[in-house]
Amino acid sequence: MNIHEHQAKAVLAEFGCPVPRGFAAFTAAEAEDAAKKLGGPVFVVKSQIHAGGRGKGKFEGLAPDAKGGVRVVKSVEEVKANAEEMLGRVLVTHQTGPKGKQVNRLYIEEGAAIAKEFYLSLLVDRETSFVSVVCSTEGGMDIEDVAHATPEKIHTFSIDPATGVWPTHQRALAKALGLTGGLAKEAASLLTQLYTAFLAKDMAMLEINPLIVTADDHLRVLDAKLSFDGNALFRHPDIRELRDTSEEDPKEIEASKFDLAYIALDGEIGCMVNGAGLAMATMDIIKLYGAEPANFLDVGGGASKEKVTAAFKIITADPAVKGILVNIFGGIMRCDIIAEGVIAAVKEVGLAVPLVVRLEGTNVELGKKIISESGLNVIAANDLSDGAEKIVAAVKGAK
Repeated sequence: MNIHEHQAKAVLAEFGCPVPRGFAAFTAAEAEDAAKKLGGPVFVVKSQIHAGGRGKGKFEGLAPDAKGGVRVVKSVEEVKANAEEMLGRVLVTHQTGPKGKQVNRLYIEEGAAIAKEFYLSLLVDRETSFVSVVCSTEGGMDIEDVAHATPEKIHTFSIDPATGVWPTHQRALAKALGLTGGLAKEAASLLTQLYTAFLAKDMAMLEINPLIVTADDHLRVLDAKLSFDGNALFRHPDIRELRDTSEEDPKEIEASKFDLAYIALDGEIGCMVNGAGLAMATMDIIKLYGAEPANFLDVGGGASKEKVTAAFKIITADPAVKGILVNIFGGIMRCDIIAEGVIAAVKEVGLAVPLVVRLEGTNVELGKKIISESGLNVIAANDLSDGAEKIVAAVKGAK
């Protein structure tokens, strides 16, 4: 689960991290009040959407040379005027795609005199089960660009959860960022605070870009992005309450109600698969045969008839879907359960697009029998390759 910048900074502030003062605003009047509380003389008006590249983004309906989603202004009046212009508009960045995201809230923050910018993040290293720290002197820009152009400027080291942060880790961070004296001590404290927050809140990623050195030689978290392990949210009702469903695809919200792993994509072939690896392979082979998947959908190893029905309904609710491929390898999941779920869903919502079903594994013959005797217009497939080829052909033939 992702949260907004202003929420992320509030979470980090709980652990003592140095963040600038700021207030969230949902209206221009609230933005004006926030600016008055901050007092100036410099303010930053920040669009709050779940996407990066806000500063370089463009608002729909404004001139191409208009300011982006992060604006520095010098008066309360300018804060209000910019808020009026930004709220309710769609902001398009390199991470939102061409559809962009509507700005429904702003963060009004005190300005900062920036002397240097750094990059700092914490994430889980799944290979070692350690927490990896990634840092660079090239802050304020996309870390992917830095990795491509100057990979030697990215430094990483790992922290073992069994021991936590040691002075060696703190010195490694200070050395990588070229910090000495008081700034090195602040970096040491910050690393401990961030690591503590990362573990305490079950984060999946903590990214600060940029971490700055101010003109008076202090570290400040100027921008922060946090994401949390969805499987651990039951332990954190305070974090769960920060969820902004307006930033999420409605189909993904519906899928989360049934504990379905669903991600909407831009293709035309809907996929219902059990197992993340098989789902990835299914999407790959659809592309191999010349089409694009409309979604990633893993119904899990032990899905019920109701869960399968919900998954099918979510796929058919996408107007971009021109065909559906059901690809099930039954281990824990029984093929007859899948068959019953598909039939129940089709009878409830109808079937207006080609449907290819490939079943293999536990109770496969029963599953095939249920589908064949259902009277549905279903195309049977012998294996994954056969299923992908048939659904792609059916979709292209229907165009």
